[in-house]
Amino acid sequence: MFVEITNTPRDYAWGSSSAIAELLGTTPSGRPEAELWLGAHPGSPARIVGEDRTLLDVVDGRLPFLLKVLAAAEPLSLQAHPTPAQAAEGFARENAAGIPLDAVHRNYKDAFHKPELIYALSDPFRALSGFRPVSETRAVLAPVADDPRIAPLVARLADDAALETVFAWLISRAEGVEDLVAAVVEAASTVDGPSWQTVRTLAEHYPGDPGIVISLLLHTVELRPGEVLYLPAGNIHAYLEGLGIELMASSDNVLRGGLTPKHIDIPELLGVLDFRPLPAPFLEPEEAEPGVKVFRPDVDDFQLTVVDAVAARRGVELRLDGPAIALCTSGSFALDGGPRLDRGSAVYVAGEPWLGLRGDGTLFLASGAVAS
Repeated sequence: MFVEITNTPRDYAWGSSSAIAELLGTTPSGRPEAELWLGAHPGSPARIVGEDRTLLDVVDGRLPFLLKVLAAAEPLSLQAHPTPAQAAEGFARENAAGIPLDAVHRNYKDAFHKPELIYALSDPFRALSGFRPVSETRAVLAPVADDPRIAPLVARLADDAALETVFAWLISRAEGVEDLVAAVVEAASTVDGPSWQTVRTLAEHYPGDPGIVISLLLHTVELRPGEVLYLPAGNIHAYLEGLGIELMASSDNVLRGGLTPKHIDIPELLGVLDFRPLPAPFLEPEEAEPGVKVFRPDVDDFQLTVVDAVAARRGVELRLDGPAIALCTSGSFALDGGPRLDRGSAVYVAGEPWLGLRGDGTLFLASGAVAS
């Protein structure tokens, strides 16, 4: 079964007014266009082309993944997502407490986890992702460590084990944090480097927010086109700017950690975060065949397959173990037994063991995990 789908980009304030339209060859709305959702999430289910129905009316059961085109012109909030066990427990707990699903202080909108990956299309795509070793943060702070307002932060960062207490001190806006934020922003005008560029960017959009200093505890990552970050449960992250293809488990569970006027539940956030200093979580692809790259995270909910023009001209067959969504971002593709996909068009595929395609361009295929 092949069902052609479309949607209207969500107009979150941080979105670009042109990037999604330029990628897909559509007409800009004149408003911010932040995320184009292609999936069956009830928050913005894809519409069936030519019909007054959505993908919710077609999908048998729950579609475990959600494909998005994301365009950030401004930084998003710092955030993290729960494990499956944390999501199920939190959802049940808030239901039992009678908290409405649309309440501003609700943390868990459903019972599912929300790992995600981002495939960079812009050069660069900038993000914050995960705690880095304290030694790296101390090195970044070294040129300004003598400032008496910054010295308390340096002193608290004795070793990696201090990350949780330092983060809690910052996010709670405890004594000394307001002066520290001001000092770090002031210092950023005299020091260079990716972390200080991030400080300057965040100060412009979120003046006085402790997330400005929290960013110094994290990796500032610059992705080049075709590179992928995988953000598992507990990873604190924020997209700073850029255009990309995002693929995630179908969930709306977000614990925010700064850079936002929205609700921040500090105890719940501290219980979800993974404070281990780890390398920036780049996800390397498997090359199924020349021109076909598969990004396969450590969850069963989703994987992303990217077919380039060389493979498309040759023709490929992609194995499917369940439903999938294909999006053409350039050129055009003929699908065996299905419709033609031109730039900007997408199709939901179900009940097909294989997807054969031929064309000339770039195609992204979101699906559940397929055994290699």
